[in-house]
Amino acid sequence: MATTTTITFTPPCGPVHGRADGEVVRASGIPYAVADRFTAPAPADDWAEPLDATAPAPACPQLRSPFLASVLGEALQGLPQDEACQRLSVALPRDARADEGLPVLVWIHGGSYTTGAGDAPIMDPKPLVAEQRVVVVTVTYRLGLFGYLGSGHARPANLGLLDQLQAFQWVQRNIAAFGGDPRRVTAFGQSAGGDAVAHLMAVPGAEALFRRAILQSPPLGIARGRRRMNAAMAEAAEAVTAGMPAADVVAAQADVEARAASFGLMGAMPFGTQYGHHPLPAEEEVDAAWDRAAPHIDVLIGRTTEEARLYLPTVPVLQRWTRVPLLGPVLRRAVVGWATSAVYSRAIRRFARRHVRAGGTAHRYVISWAAPGNPYGAAHTVDLPLLFGDERTWAGTGLVAGAAWADIDACGRQVRRLWADFARGEPIGDTGRIPGVLRHRRVRTPARDA
Repeated sequence: MATTTTITFTPPCGPVHGRADGEVVRASGIPYAVADRFTAPAPADDWAEPLDATAPAPACPQLRSPFLASVLGEALQGLPQDEACQRLSVALPRDARADEGLPVLVWIHGGSYTTGAGDAPIMDPKPLVAEQRVVVVTVTYRLGLFGYLGSGHARPANLGLLDQLQAFQWVQRNIAAFGGDPRRVTAFGQSAGGDAVAHLMAVPGAEALFRRAILQSPPLGIARGRRRMNAAMAEAAEAVTAGMPAADVVAAQADVEARAASFGLMGAMPFGTQYGHHPLPAEEEVDAAWDRAAPHIDVLIGRTTEEARLYLPTVPVLQRWTRVPLLGPVLRRAVVGWATSAVYSRAIRRFARRHVRAGGTAHRYVISWAAPGNPYGAAHTVDLPLLFGDERTWAGTGLVAGAAWADIDACGRQVRRLWADFARGEPIGDTGRIPGVLRHRRVRTPARDA
C-alpha cells in the first residue's frame, strides 16, 4: 500500500500538515478568510491544532458549462462545492528550505467571474513549481451572485475582489514558512483572473502585497461603462436572499445574467468588478489609481492572437456563415479580429502604455501557439495548457486536440521559464520570442504595437 508523506509547516496562522506529491509538496485548502453570505470577508482565525491541508479547496457553487466542458474538459473534475470557499493552496519544491526565500506566484483563476476554482486540475501548478523552483499559491474566491454583484447598499459589491485581497494579505503574513519570499510576490491571472489582478493594482496599498503582475488575456475592453448593466442585474437579483439554499442562488443566476444581454459585448461577461464601490475608486479615477501603483509594480501583459475564436461556437449564425466555402474563412478572420481587438488588444496596449508613462515597467506578449488543425486555433485559454496541468488532465479536451503532449510540454517549458524569470526579477530582454509560440517586447513611450 502506498504511503503519504506528511510534512508540517508552522506559519503564524497555525500549524499545517501538507503532503509530498512527487517533486512538490502541497498544502491545500487552507482557510484565509471567512464571511457570511453577501458580507465582506474577515481574516480566518488562527488555530492551535495542526490543520490537515491534504484535500483541495472546494469550488464556489456554480453551474456547469457544457460549452466550456467541450473545450477544457470537466475542469472541476469532482471538486466539492461550498460557499465557504475562501481557501488557498500552496505548492512548493519538495527540497525547498524554509529559509530559502523563493519567488512566489499567486494565481487568480479565470472563468468570467462565474466558473472555475483555484484547485481545478487543469490549472495544477506542479510543472511550474518543479521546473522553476518557485512557490505557487492558488486562490479560490466567491463567484457570480455570491461574489460579484451588489448594489453597494444592502448588498456590498466586489466581494470576490475583497476575498482576493485577504488571500494576498495571508501570503504576506505566512508564505515565508513555506519557503517563499513575501518581498517577491507576483500576482498572475488569466481572463477574469487577469482582470482581477489589474483591479487589485488599483486598490490602495497594492504595492505592499505584490511586486509584479502578469495579466493574461484580461478583457479590459469591457471593464468600463458597466453601471447601467450592473443596476439592471442588481434589480433582477433582489429576489435572491441571504437565507435561500446555495443551489437556488446558483439557479437564479441565469435570470440575472439575462438582464445583461442587451448591453453588447459587456453582456458576454456580466459579472465583474464595480468601480466606485469599496475597495475600488470611481471609474473616472481608476487611471490615476493605476498610475500611483505603476512605479512599484512591474507588469507583463498580453493575449493570444485569436482570443475571440473561442466564442464562435456560441453564436450559431456565425458558425453557419464561417463554414461557407471561400467566404467563411475570411468572415471568421474578420469577426475574430474585430472582437479580439475590442475586448482585449486595444485596451491591453492602452494599459501598458499608461503604466509606462506613469513611471512603471511593462512588457507585452502575444501567444500564437495552437494545436495543429484545431478549430479553436490560438484562442482564449490556449495559454493554460502551456503553463499548467499534465497530459492526464488535458487528455481529450477540445482545446488541444491534434497536438501531441510532448510538443505541448516542450513549448510549455519555455513559457514557464519566461513567467518564472519575470517573477524572479530577472531581465527578460527588450524583445524576445519562443518560435511558434510567443513573442514579447518591452513597452516604451511612445510605444509601438507588437
